[in-house]
Amino acid sequence: MPVNASGEANDVIKSSNIVWHQASVDRTRQAERQGHNSAILWFTGLSGSGKSTLANAVNAELFARGLSSYVLDGDNIRHGLCKDLGFSDHDREENIRRIGEVAKLFLDAGVIVLTAFVSPFRADRDKARALVNAGDFIEIHCAADLEACESRDPKGLYAKARAGQIKEFTGISSPYEAPMAPELRVESGKRNLQDCVEQVICELEGRGILRAKAAG
Repeated sequence: MPVNASGEANDVIKSSNIVWHQASVDRTRQAERQGHNSAILWFTGLSGSGKSTLANAVNAELFARGLSSYVLDGDNIRHGLCKDLGFSDHDREENIRRIGEVAKLFLDAGVIVLTAFVSPFRADRDKARALVNAGDFIEIHCAADLEACESRDPKGLYAKARAGQIKEFTGISSPYEAPMAPELRVESGKRNLQDCVEQVICELEGRGILRAKAAG
């Protein structure tokens, strides 16, 4: 069992005399008012695979439809909630654990929450999935090969990693475990952004999370 810096298991609750308080407005009532169900859209892929770009483009489409959604972006989260974490395997695990818990809260609030993180390890993604009921967690693999991701390299991270300036960089000096059976695989390295957005939206409509737009 993974442990923290104090040698304690990560899943141990240290606080005592606490109880879980049920919300006065549940997801069902939120869905009735908002006209859509909540869900966790978990975008995963190599750095440069288009996770954040796609998540934000899907979010813009949801906003245009008047729906309640929010993007949890990897870099943004590390500016606050996870600013105490680095990129060791242990810190990556804790980073994803925290995001999974936050995403669950958004889910309970009736929001479609989109997470854009490399989240390189299958076990960590599976733990995030296990926090919620079946059907609430939609794993979206932004599939782009290493060559395509390096050719984009908007932050120059791959070049720095190959030069040894960044340690434990996924795809170069740290592994990426691609999803074995994601709910959706998007060929973000080959298809244009709008096609990828439409693929995600169609998936959400097919699952009954969104109502399909009326023709015309």
